[in-house]
Amino acid sequence: MKRDTEKMYSTMRPWKLFFIVALPGMISMFAMSVYSIIEGAFIGQKLGESAFAAVNIAMPLVMINFSLADLIGVGASVPISIALGKKEHKTANNVFSCSILMIFITAIFMGTVMFSAAEPLCRMMGADDALLDTSVRYLRTCALCSPLTSIFFAMDNYLRISGYVKTSMVINVCSNLATLGLLTFFLLVLEMDVVGSALATSISMCLCSAAAMIPFLRRKTLLQFTKPHFSAAMFREITACGSPVFLSNISGRVTSILMNISLMTLGAEVWGDGGGTTAVAVYAVLMYASDLCWPLLYGISDSLSPAIGYNWGAESYDRVKKIVKCAYIGTGTVGLVSTAILFLFSGAVAALFVNAGDAMLLEESTHAIRLFCFAYLFRWFAVTTQGFLSAVEKPVFATLMSVSTALIFPVLILGALWNFGLDGIWLNFVGVNLFASILGVVLLICVGREIRRRSADSEKKNKNRTDGCSCS
Repeated sequence: MKRDTEKMYSTMRPWKLFFIVALPGMISMFAMSVYSIIEGAFIGQKLGESAFAAVNIAMPLVMINFSLADLIGVGASVPISIALGKKEHKTANNVFSCSILMIFITAIFMGTVMFSAAEPLCRMMGADDALLDTSVRYLRTCALCSPLTSIFFAMDNYLRISGYVKTSMVINVCSNLATLGLLTFFLLVLEMDVVGSALATSISMCLCSAAAMIPFLRRKTLLQFTKPHFSAAMFREITACGSPVFLSNISGRVTSILMNISLMTLGAEVWGDGGGTTAVAVYAVLMYASDLCWPLLYGISDSLSPAIGYNWGAESYDRVKKIVKCAYIGTGTVGLVSTAILFLFSGAVAALFVNAGDAMLLEESTHAIRLFCFAYLFRWFAVTTQGFLSAVEKPVFATLMSVSTALIFPVLILGALWNFGLDGIWLNFVGVNLFASILGVVLLICVGREIRRRSADSEKKNKNRTDGCSCS
């Protein structure tokens, strides 16, 4: 398996590699997000608008916890892939083993903080008295399962690096089937509230985290568990490579806090008492609708990152460019199709998460999706560019891209479009991804110059080697 995986990364035709790696990756990432979509549909249809808004208040805090696991998981994946490209398997195995332990310890700490400080944290997120109790109970339930759920996202990265792309896909599909079954049991049979929803998703993620460990425990994977040896240099490298994704997630959660506060204010101005809850619920519908599309973009970019990193470490720069080209074509296609589907079927998408009896919420959600969907005309480029920059160890560029996309651009556009009311918030996503794409073009030009320089240096080395052999 070890030789087959490395051979696939180094010699397989780029488009064949794309279909073997990226398509299962798309399905895998979509499956990982389906649990969120299923949860949103159950909450919206069964529990109603207030529960929907309360979960949206708590969700950024849950995702901040997962962001720390992503920081370590994604941050470790880049040096692991590059080390494998350099044939430094001992280094790759050590980084892998250390990262697993770091994720587990971090998750215990974060779970403790979220459980203990759930009430003030939810108030900070914008929860009023009507939403506070529900938000707190949802957050505390997720916090209790944190040590086992957090490892889920990192294991997906490590399975793909080891060539277990289909295994990763199967585990993620099973996770969603388990979530669906548990949601049905807890919400429909036992008639639990949002606590049942949190338990369903947490239990399914815990089970699948355990399943993802099995190939590594059997020691048949490219990556192997070893006795961990920590070092400051390794910690800095993981932090640097994981910072773009982490800061993007954290910035996105900060933006969500600002959005929730703005929505409570603007919603009350437009619809009067209770209007803030309705506005937050519409925003939640947008986030769940986005989960139908963005995982496909991220799935392509993330799945090809190990191959890009491997060839970057092996100094095969022409092959890096060919693989990246496939990624852009794939995500560009998904972006255009996503825009068309969300625009043409906005009402049907909104109806997935809104009870048919709530006519006002359904109408406003449909309108918001029709504005929001144009973000995907640009989002594909921003996602692929950030993934590429992370894969080739350009943490400064990738961090600039991620923080600008998740915090700087949204806040600036929020202020610029404030007078447009709620429509300004729905259009915020379009403006953010437009500016992110422009920034991405600038950064790609800079990296392109470095690739040309590295390619020239590599050709010189090869020529000198050849000349030396000829002389001897």
